[in-house]
Amino acid sequence: MASQSFRAAEKKVRSRSELQQIVEQAKNNGQTVVFTNGCFDILHIGHVRYLQDARAQGDMLVVGVNSDETVRKLKGEGRPIVPQFERVEVLAALECVDYVTIFEEDTPIELILAIKPSIHVKGGDYIPQDLPEADAVRSVGGEVRTIPYANTDTEGRSTTNLIAAILQAGE
Repeated sequence: MASQSFRAAEKKVRSRSELQQIVEQAKNNGQTVVFTNGCFDILHIGHVRYLQDARAQGDMLVVGVNSDETVRKLKGEGRPIVPQFERVEVLAALECVDYVTIFEEDTPIELILAIKPSIHVKGGDYIPQDLPEADAVRSVGGEVRTIPYANTDTEGRSTTNLIAAILQAGE
C-alpha cells in the first residue's frame, strides 16, 4: 500500500517543460492555475494550511520548491534540514498539491515566466508589491495574492521556530 501512495505522489513531480504543457492545457480548458513557491523545510501545520488555502484559490496548485543550494543562500549553513528530493516527495503526497517542481534560481521568476500561472500566492508575511517576482507574474497575465496568517491560524509557526524548539528540547 505504501508503494502505491508513493507512485501516486511521484506522478505529481514534474520538470519545468512538462509543467509548461500541463499548465497551458489546463488554462486552455478554462482552469485557474495557482502557483506558490518556498523552501518547505520541515513541513509543518502552517505549510499545510497555507497550501490548502492556496489550492482553494483555483483549480490546480503547482508548487515550486527551492533547491538545496538556494535554501542555503536564503537560510544559511545547516539548512535545509530535509534534502530537496524528500521535501518534494512530502509535498507531492499532499492531496491539495497537484504538481511539484524544483527550481535552482534564487527567485521563482524564471519558473513563473515558463509556466505562466493565473495566480501566484504567498504567505501573509509578504507584501505583493515587494515580491521580486510580482512583475513577472503580471507580465504573464497573472495576479499576485497573499494569504494572511489569520486565515490559517498559524501565526508564529515556522520552520525556524520549530528547529529552535527541537534544539531547546534536546538540551
